[in-house]
Amino acid sequence: MRILVLATDYPNLNGNVNLMYIHTRNRYYVNRGIDVTVINFKAKQNYIIDNVKVITLENYIKNKSEYDILISHAPNIRNHFRFLMRYGKNFKNIVFFFHGHEILKVNEIYPKPYEYMKTSSRLAILMRDLYDIFKIKMWKRFFIKNLSKLQFVFVSHWMLEMFLKFVRIDYEKIRNRTHIIYNSVGQNFETQNYDYQADKKYDFITIRNNLDGSKYCIDLVTKIAYMNPQFKFCVVGKGKFFIHNSKPKNLEWINKTLTHEEVIELLNQSKCALLPTRVDAQGVMACEIATFGIPLITSNISVCKEIFEGFINISFIDNNDENLNISSEFIRLQNIKITQKNEKFFAKNTLEKEIEMFNKLR
Repeated sequence: MRILVLATDYPNLNGNVNLMYIHTRNRYYVNRGIDVTVINFKAKQNYIIDNVKVITLENYIKNKSEYDILISHAPNIRNHFRFLMRYGKNFKNIVFFFHGHEILKVNEIYPKPYEYMKTSSRLAILMRDLYDIFKIKMWKRFFIKNLSKLQFVFVSHWMLEMFLKFVRIDYEKIRNRTHIIYNSVGQNFETQNYDYQADKKYDFITIRNNLDGSKYCIDLVTKIAYMNPQFKFCVVGKGKFFIHNSKPKNLEWINKTLTHEEVIELLNQSKCALLPTRVDAQGVMACEIATFGIPLITSNISVCKEIFEGFINISFIDNNDENLNISSEFIRLQNIKITQKNEKFFAKNTLEKEIEMFNKLR
């Protein structure tokens, strides 16, 4: 089987880890004997990473090959839609993976950005709204016109609900083409276990790739740290948040992006993970941390309740609760010891379902 994958960005040999959830899939496909090629729209040259071939758009145009399936992850208008308009006719099967903002009205679903991240106010908000209307209209037209060769994969039931809300396609028309398949966690989080006995440097750890996205609640983590001076907090991630906001004395900021191995090392040095969120389609990092086995506190929103159903090492907090004393939940979680991993996000329950779907399309 030969698969071509479209990605707006992709992990590379220089340390970029953007859209790692796509690479996790592709690496698994390759190990299962599938021939995978990725078009990285940001790439300037071809490269191979973990046996996955990554090419530029220019390379594809010069050397068009035949593929059994085209996969579009988090499709956007600038790259994916333009590609499909020009070359979509070359593919008998197209699979869309929806991960977040690509079919949402951003200003309606996403929280307001932090003040220091705002661009220009009303004009910017209006332009975003107009773009989203245009974006959704164009995708809806494409979906309806090409429905006979499309499959739709959503990483949560919440994501499907948002798709139906904004794209407004009759669910009965796509029911047999719709799949709910969660993102898989990295293999390290499947095979390694949280070390309860290791020396603990932090009470709470928060790991985010981007501290400046208001949906990731770094402001809430900071507030919790201020209100709970008896605990030691660690926030890991790149961004300008603590340049524009004061940092409590009991909070250490590590300004870097971590590999999976570094994430696991820091998790073992912590008693509990703290990953509140205001909106998410799934939240791969939180799923990896929960699967690893460390106690985790996240937000009491519908998608989190869906995603973490069945996990005993999870606690939920209300983002709008003025009383953010989390001592009682911290103590309760410390008394829970995981003896058997929850396999909800293991490859055998996620990526294998994707491969099963691909095989039915051939």
